[in-house]
Amino acid sequence: MGQRPDSPIAWAKKACDSMMDIYQDAGTLPPAHRWHYHQGVFLCGMEQLWEVVQEEKYIQYIQQYVDDLVDEQGNLMFARDELDAVQAGLLLFPLYERTGKSKYRIAAEKLRYLLLTLNRTSEGGYWHKDKYPYQMWLDGLYMAGVFSLKYANAFGESGLRAEVLHQEKLMRKHMLDAKSGLLYHAWDESRRMPWANPETGCSPEFWSRSLGWYGLALAQFLDLLPADEPGRAELARAFSSFVDALIRYQDQESGLWYQVVDKGDRPDNWLETSGSCLFVYTLAKAVQQGLAGEDAGRAALRGYEGLTQVVEWDDKGRLVLPDICIGTSAGDYDHYVARPKVKNDLHGVGAFVMACTQMEMLLSRKEDPADVHL
Repeated sequence: MGQRPDSPIAWAKKACDSMMDIYQDAGTLPPAHRWHYHQGVFLCGMEQLWEVVQEEKYIQYIQQYVDDLVDEQGNLMFARDELDAVQAGLLLFPLYERTGKSKYRIAAEKLRYLLLTLNRTSEGGYWHKDKYPYQMWLDGLYMAGVFSLKYANAFGESGLRAEVLHQEKLMRKHMLDAKSGLLYHAWDESRRMPWANPETGCSPEFWSRSLGWYGLALAQFLDLLPADEPGRAELARAFSSFVDALIRYQDQESGLWYQVVDKGDRPDNWLETSGSCLFVYTLAKAVQQGLAGEDAGRAALRGYEGLTQVVEWDDKGRLVLPDICIGTSAGDYDHYVARPKVKNDLHGVGAFVMACTQMEMLLSRKEDPADVHL
């Protein structure tokens, strides 16, 4: 068994160091040698760690992954019919800022212009993928939205901010359940999918990780939007309400959240770690942003401690995060609870690193820490 770290940032380092030991060449992170959001999520977590600890090995590992796929002319191979392809583009911004190499900006421009080619709903909402026509998924708000705002800030294309806020507003309009305060995983404008409610077009369940992507997106949007951006205040109110809903559905015994968030009383439902990590991140950020109070701080701490309790170790003392749902499309309750659980999937480890870095920042605040202590 590995030695248990003694702080959130030490947990984040242990997670990153363990994965770097398993995949010593960043290009071999699965799926190997592909521009993909699995690696993007993990390496975005690593970037957050690097910002705190400033250890060069982390940013160098990120650059190794990107340089394996982006040549000196800024060429890269990526899926051109889906929002997921944009997410790994988040890694380009710190590299361009550090090195000034034009290849990183050129690659970012390619991903930005991908957004112009995507199909849209009648109200201008991005289809999640071409193979999912007329569908918006919560996942997509993070996959393209954070990149769009970073691109707007880095390269002066301010119109992207209104586009991002429009996408989020459409999701709230069509996917928010007023009773629970949660959002359904997906919405089908055409009502053709078997899971689509014939009246609303929504999928029938609240899936943990999709809600985690939504919380992650809103938290980062609020960091990236100018204070006077039209629509920012409305977004902040929506984020605060969403945080309240997350707290209500936290499992009090474990501190984690269920795969289908609002049905923890069902015996076949299970506690899922990647969504739980993203919720801890969301709660910790909301407290730091002044949009949530001590209830959110306590819930974040309870979730963080719950996650550290379920961590496992391999025979070399490396961290292993269990109970991560594999990639999942929309469906009914039975679909979600039957999804396979895997260990150290990059969705989950990246989210774990993000949660730990934000807990470090939350617990190290100079203000009265009573709002984050049990």
